[in-house]
Amino acid sequence: MLLKNNNQIEEINPSNNMITTSKFSTEKEAKAVVLKGVGYPFNFALMEGSNLEISDKVLFEQYAREQWLGTIVKEGNYLFDQKIIPDFAFKVITAFPNNSVIGKNTSIIIVDNEKTNHTLKAIKTDYTLSDVVGQVSAKNKAKVIMKYLANPEKFGEWAPRNILFYGLPGTGKTMLAKALSNELNVPLYLIKATSLIGDHVGDGAYKISELFDFAQKTSPSVIFIDEIDAIALHRTYQSLRGDVSEIVNSLLTEMDGINPNKGVITIGATNNIETLDYAVRSRFEEEIEFKIPNEEERKQIIQNNLKTFPLKIEVPIEKLVKISKGMSGRDIKQKLLKTSLHNAISNDKETVTMEDIEYALNYKKQKANEVKNMFA
Repeated sequence: MLLKNNNQIEEINPSNNMITTSKFSTEKEAKAVVLKGVGYPFNFALMEGSNLEISDKVLFEQYAREQWLGTIVKEGNYLFDQKIIPDFAFKVITAFPNNSVIGKNTSIIIVDNEKTNHTLKAIKTDYTLSDVVGQVSAKNKAKVIMKYLANPEKFGEWAPRNILFYGLPGTGKTMLAKALSNELNVPLYLIKATSLIGDHVGDGAYKISELFDFAQKTSPSVIFIDEIDAIALHRTYQSLRGDVSEIVNSLLTEMDGINPNKGVITIGATNNIETLDYAVRSRFEEEIEFKIPNEEERKQIIQNNLKTFPLKIEVPIEKLVKISKGMSGRDIKQKLLKTSLHNAISNDKETVTMEDIEYALNYKKQKANEVKNMFA
């Protein structure tokens, strides 16, 4: 709850009733805020629930901006209407940047309860480019993304719009996107492609349109669509997964630049580039490959992970490097080191030995065979 007093803002946090005061002039203006109507703080017979129908979202945006001008917005907190429907609460789903102030230029988006788009929440991360071991070629090509997001105005019609990351699982595709976002301090909207498929006709297209609209309002920004082949499978395989042409067409519209989307880069990621539909693949201006780490890179990945390893490990690093040949960075951490650690702890051991490493390798092989037999 917020109270205004001579250009100052007193904020009451419902969880602890603490009040903080700050001057509007010193706060950063919010680029965009996403709200969801949640209803009144209590119920009685004459009150209806949280279902609120907004007939004109543009008009509501102006109404909301004027009412809450100068208000600090934090994700998870609430704003209360004081005009047309007094004390009706709106939950702040997203604020960018978080803990900022609603200003004259802030975009305010209202989402309804049935179609709440969780993709409108930027991912927060502390990854840096140095955390991405190896992938020198990928990082070099990603310099175009960094240059553009640092100064979108400079590029104009030469702006990179759509980039495809491809390579085996666990090779660093998502990590690089997170690192770019963090180092440039721009919002990253990380979406699983399957989350765009709705329960009803039109849901997917609605989500995509809303996502790109919000990314534009918080630009410069990055949209990262993971496992994009899940909705853009090559027509040869379409019968395996049903018709998602509506979603694909909506995505193509955004990627083609029919809508401006200035300062927004779309990164698609796939583990198998050959299964990607040509109509979608052709929209990507650059394809960046992520490779399995070589010997030196595996050594660095293992050394980085052992810095926080909770048990002593008796296996020489050189041995681990040799054993992990052909593994991705994620496999080295999750399927080799983590599985061996858990096995050692389960057997009341204080150190991880070669016996635990062998258990991890056998377990990995067993799981791979189970998956293979599923499609036999």
